[in-house]
Amino acid sequence: MIAPLRLALMAALLAALPSAAVAQGQPSTPEHPRLTVQALRAKYQDARSRYMVIKGTEIHYKDEGKGPVLFLVHGSQSSLRTWDRITQLLKGRYRIIRYDIPAYGLSASVSDEVATTVNPVDIPEELLTRLNVKKATVVGVSSGGTMGMYLAARRPDLVERLILSNTPSDPVKTDHLKMPESFLAAQADAQRTKYQNLTFWNEYLSYFSGDPKRISAKTRAEYYDFNRRANEKYPIAMVARIGDGKQATIEMAKVTAPTFLIWGTGDPLLPKSAADAIERYLANAPISVALMPDIGHYPPLEVPDRFARLIAEYIETIVPKP
Repeated sequence: MIAPLRLALMAALLAALPSAAVAQGQPSTPEHPRLTVQALRAKYQDARSRYMVIKGTEIHYKDEGKGPVLFLVHGSQSSLRTWDRITQLLKGRYRIIRYDIPAYGLSASVSDEVATTVNPVDIPEELLTRLNVKKATVVGVSSGGTMGMYLAARRPDLVERLILSNTPSDPVKTDHLKMPESFLAAQADAQRTKYQNLTFWNEYLSYFSGDPKRISAKTRAEYYDFNRRANEKYPIAMVARIGDGKQATIEMAKVTAPTFLIWGTGDPLLPKSAADAIERYLANAPISVALMPDIGHYPPLEVPDRFARLIAEYIETIVPKP
């Protein structure tokens, strides 16, 4: 059973269907409580929460601060709360815009029509357009970086710079992963119950961290809450994906924006070799790289202060060679 469980977990991380079905769309029971979007909004929205209907779906976003625009994109099975601390640190010098990808966070579900007619990159493109953004530095972690690359390929006039963190560029292989028994047991339980409980998310976040102590109890509880949303028919439809890699390779070759890779090389899924690969695929973009061997798959969660400092230093002091 180990190999199928590994594949299911990695599919979850990269927004593939089998594992998403484990977490989403199951009925609520006392043992496996689900939360509606309305319940999540009642618990988590705040005075800075804003909503906009884009392509038929209600998007939750935040727009804070003044100055050059930073557009922050979270990864799959996450939310805009990925960027809370970074926003707090940088909104005094930048205008920071972030959104919940539909079916995640506090954004609405995805309808049949949206799932079949809307390209995921349509959502951030229209959001920025309607917020009157002419130029932005796009920052993405994991599949959020994939979204950033696709947006940069489509709109080189809009994306001034790219900052990518632990972003896939190839279909991801999982044969090399060595998971602890406690995580394998949590995955087996999730497969059996069709429910990812708090134990699952504690194991998940610990495994993908360079140092599990860096991931707070608050963040762990939020991952659990947001990933027990009820009745999501299309939980991954608006997530940017590499797929078989063929079209992704074409899109990456279109990117010309200066790009900064902030990479946690302690990531068991996408180590330094993955950073090297994405640098090769972005052959027409000037590249800068910061490698962090003590960090795992989610640098903005593990070391947000360091991540914010690197963002500011890159934008304000580093000019990549053409």
